[in-house]
Amino acid sequence: MRSRMERTWLKAYPPGVPTDIDPARYRSLPDLLDESFEAFASRQAFACMGRTLTYAELDVQSRNLGAWLQSKGLARGARVAIMMPNVLQYPVAMAAILRAGYVIVNVNPLYTPRELEHQLADSGAEAIVLLEPFDAVLQAVQRNTRVLHVVVTSIGEMMGVSMAASDSLTSDGQAPTPRTGFWDALAQGARSPFARADLKPDDLAVLQYTGGTTGVSKGAMLLHRNLIANVLQSEAWREPLTRERPNADPIVTVVALPLYHIFGLTVCAFLTMRAGGLGVLIPNPRDIPAMIKALQGYAINSFPAVNTLYNALLNDPGFATLDLSRLLLANGGGMAIQQGVAARWFERTGKPIIEGYGLSETSPCATSNPSNGTAFSGSVGVPLPSTFIAIRDDDGRDVANGEPGEICIFGPQVMAGYWNRPDETASVMTPDGYFKSGDIGIMDERGFVRIVDRKKDMVIVSGFNVYPNEIEDVVASHPGVFEVAAIGVRDEHSGEAVKLFVVRRDPDLSEGDILAFCRERLTGYKRPKAVEFCDDLPKSNVGKILRRKLRDREG
Repeated sequence: MRSRMERTWLKAYPPGVPTDIDPARYRSLPDLLDESFEAFASRQAFACMGRTLTYAELDVQSRNLGAWLQSKGLARGARVAIMMPNVLQYPVAMAAILRAGYVIVNVNPLYTPRELEHQLADSGAEAIVLLEPFDAVLQAVQRNTRVLHVVVTSIGEMMGVSMAASDSLTSDGQAPTPRTGFWDALAQGARSPFARADLKPDDLAVLQYTGGTTGVSKGAMLLHRNLIANVLQSEAWREPLTRERPNADPIVTVVALPLYHIFGLTVCAFLTMRAGGLGVLIPNPRDIPAMIKALQGYAINSFPAVNTLYNALLNDPGFATLDLSRLLLANGGGMAIQQGVAARWFERTGKPIIEGYGLSETSPCATSNPSNGTAFSGSVGVPLPSTFIAIRDDDGRDVANGEPGEICIFGPQVMAGYWNRPDETASVMTPDGYFKSGDIGIMDERGFVRIVDRKKDMVIVSGFNVYPNEIEDVVASHPGVFEVAAIGVRDEHSGEAVKLFVVRRDPDLSEGDILAFCRERLTGYKRPKAVEFCDDLPKSNVGKILRRKLRDREG
């Protein structure tokens, strides 16, 4: 049975925030999107690099792309991957896939061939929409996947420049699957019938890939009702800030969080569209000067970000030129917000960073500090409407307030399980329906949760989860490596960074050799920043490498 604990945290809710939301308000995400497309047709939905897309245009273009996908004979529920940064084509592709009755597979566009092959093969994706610079990575592995339909786009296509299909050869001299330009696909789809899919709340909407205790990337199955619930929860949580706005202007949200990341997907894409807001897409948030230039002229209302992005902005002199006079909410997540960054942000903007907590498996938002807060609390807040948090020991029993235990989450936003991994699903779900997060936390008597440690050995680099097992598997495949262990160490730029401890097989093996090896096989945020060579690694009596002891040595 689910815990019947008193929801003491409700006393911390801002006035007007409901204790529960109705996840059955919409049957599917397309129902939610269709409502917005009709209600806000003339409004700008997204902007990027000087171009804009209205809700009416998003409606038409997503229908056309959806019709093109349907014309290829994809069965309902087929998985369609998106491999792009934040450009205007992304929300079009998202809406198209869902409205046509398919499942989104979000892909990091910086994946190496090894990482991309795993995700496409594991998901069984049959089609992909990607930005042209990343097509070479796809071509290197496509024959090992089920992908048969490829839409290739470019930045120029949203500027009205049509892109011709590719006829280049793959790296091994083989002809690739024919490519269709994004604009050509829209034109072909406009001449094809579009069948609006009759979707149900329990239908799969998104496969959001994440790591785990095994380090193997696996798809969290997010149903339509999971994502609808989290959108409505997030909307209810920020409603006190929007209720008394002096006018009904659309909420302008900075979309610097990548849309392939669950935080960006829900809070920056779906919530923006639900509210009829304007999302200003930032393709490369690492280029802070370019980002600041892109935000010039917008009166920013909402600024979701991770700690590293807030810090980078505060350290750029151009930040002072942004119009934050109408800022309503800066909500931080993905990694811990540092107190110093929070203090400087408040000093510069007059608004606190409202820190929350969630995971891919919870769509993602599970807790948040009150949206009307005025100070940084150091906690991750209280459970959102319709959400229960239990802090439990290793035997599954609730611990007393103030005692540490595993954070377990119950609510309509919790995933249905891991794609094709029933054993791993069973390992993280309790008999009473709670998801075991793997994070250690403490709940105080008011219901506020504080993260104190990670039960897993996961490293969080700029808000992205990095799993040591994956890094170790890659490095251990180097012929010069005998043993390797990976841990997270503090990094002033990314919060944490990966450090390796390596026992050499080849005495001439250098740090440069290992870093070069990793560059070919790991996405940037997963790559180690430091390598320490040692004669042996600390191990338990059964030979398990003790990463904890390595972390202790690092202080």
